Amino acid sequence: MSRSTLLRLIRSFPENAPATPRVLGIDEFALRKGHVYVTVLVDIETRRVVDLLPDRTIETVSAWLADHPGVEVICRDRSASFAEAGRLGAPDAIHVADRYHLWRNLAEAVEKTVVQHRALLPEPAPETGPDGPTPAASIPPPAAPPKTTGRLAERVREQHAAVHALLADRVGLKTIARQLGLARNTVRRYAHAAGPDELLVGRWTGRASILDPYKPYIDQRFAQGRTNARRLFEEIAQRGYPGKEQIVRKYVHRLRLAFPHQDPPRRKPSVRDVTGWITRHPDRLDADDAQRLKEILARVPALAATARHVRAFAELMNDRRGRQLKEWIAGVHADQVPALNTFATGLLQDLDAVVAGLSLSYSSGAVEGHNNKIKMIKRQMFGRAGFDLLRKRVLHAA
Repeated sequence: MSRSTLLRLIRSFPENAPATPRVLGIDEFALRKGHVYVTVLVDIETRRVVDLLPDRTIETVSAWLADHPGVEVICRDRSASFAEAGRLGAPDAIHVADRYHLWRNLAEAVEKTVVQHRALLPEPAPETGPDGPTPAASIPPPAAPPKTTGRLAERVREQHAAVHALLADRVGLKTIARQLGLARNTVRRYAHAAGPDELLVGRWTGRASILDPYKPYIDQRFAQGRTNARRLFEEIAQRGYPGKEQIVRKYVHRLRLAFPHQDPPRRKPSVRDVTGWITRHPDRLDADDAQRLKEILARVPALAATARHVRAFAELMNDRRGRQLKEWIAGVHADQVPALNTFATGLLQDLDAVVAGLSLSYSSGAVEGHNNKIKMIKRQMFGRAGFDLLRKRVLHAA
């Protein structure tokens, strides 16, 4: 048979009247994101799809509930349209706000609070003295450089010895330059130098560098984990360093070669990092993250209050103590953290459902699972089939 015939047969499958579930889960998913949405109804106790509705309007959902009396519990997210449809179609049903969506909304409020204080997340710069930044003159000079070694030094010593050996044989400078392949000025410098070490004293070794007064500070900051050359340049520039960044980069590169096994510096914590540390269970934080979070909370009182309220809300949710939600909301309002205040005010607008969600064992987990499965079926049809075929496939799925 042709594919059109097969699709026509599928569309003609008879449908049994769906049994009215006692605990109903309601959610939406997009057929075309931002334009067309479908409502899925799931029996939470049997974890099977009951029906698919062609839209997510209050009229459609409330009409279905009115035509199927007997729903006692409605598990939903915090959508105002589903809340209103439930009150109209099943006025006696208990509404249960899903805990996953509650926690996600709380995490979004925490993220907004962290964003407001992101300037205080990095570790503060080292404090300066009572009289301001340390002047360059008070920084001790660097130690004497070690004896120069390397390929350049070896080549200079070899050429110096060769030039003086030819000079001992009374060979002229022009002839020496031609035999050794050197410029006459270079041969003249070798001839006038008593030893090769005089030639090695230059910009590589003995001459004072503009960076020398600031090297002890760089060494100290490098040992503390600040190994970014750009940041070090900015710090010493504030202390009067008049040179260029390239000089600092070369010196920091030599420090990295000298200390290859030094622990890498701690990365600046991002907004996402701090949000995750606050909303994660303390036992799931490693020692370093826990210590960094402790330092941040000590510096930022607003984040400390936020973390305290998040832990309290997690205890309410895990211990099923939804009856204490009003006390938690009052504590949030007392601390005046703007994003958390907005979250708490939103809870008051749907208080009964939130209290039930934090007290009862029902959740919308089965609905979210079917949502993912339906999206997979929709993609298998490459968007070429309409809602009627999708509904048949979902309702008749094994």
